[in-house]
Amino acid sequence: MLLFDNIKVLFSGERTSMKETELKVISELLKDSRRSDRELAKAIGVSQPTVSRIISRLEKEGIIKEHTIIPDFRKLGIELVAFVFGVWSPEKFKDYSMDQRVSKLEEFFSNHPNAFFASSGDGLAKNNVVISLHKNYSDYRQFISQLKTEWAGLVDFESFIISFQEALMPRPFSIRNLGKYIEKTM
Repeated sequence: MLLFDNIKVLFSGERTSMKETELKVISELLKDSRRSDRELAKAIGVSQPTVSRIISRLEKEGIIKEHTIIPDFRKLGIELVAFVFGVWSPEKFKDYSMDQRVSKLEEFFSNHPNAFFASSGDGLAKNNVVISLHKNYSDYRQFISQLKTEWAGLVDFESFIISFQEALMPRPFSIRNLGKYIEKTM
């Protein structure tokens, strides 16, 4: 719930309990996590040891979860990203404990690493979303078929598919934009 609360605070325009320097570090890391602590310190206007301490503490507290890259998906042969919105029906798993339900979901997603995000939520008359990457439409259709059979509690779902091959993509997927947003809201 802490992550959701932090995101809610960011988008509501309210101040978080984080210090401005901590938010600057996060913003700069979102824009380019390859920079050294020395480079980050110079961009923020603090010492390198200060940046190192902040990053270490934010990692320990779970605020910084990972440092990663975002590749050009087209060059990796990935053509589609799919947003699948559905209604999860607990009826299908009414005889399962919560631990068994979670275990079933973990098993499904461990077998489908292309589904890189799944969560409950609310909107569009749906209560769940799965975001997945696919090499082509056939791969997407196979994933949907497996989703229907293996994760049978997801009913009444719709997909929104984006092709990375499209010529018109005015804002391609990048975490850098989130870093710029955080920087502007400080």
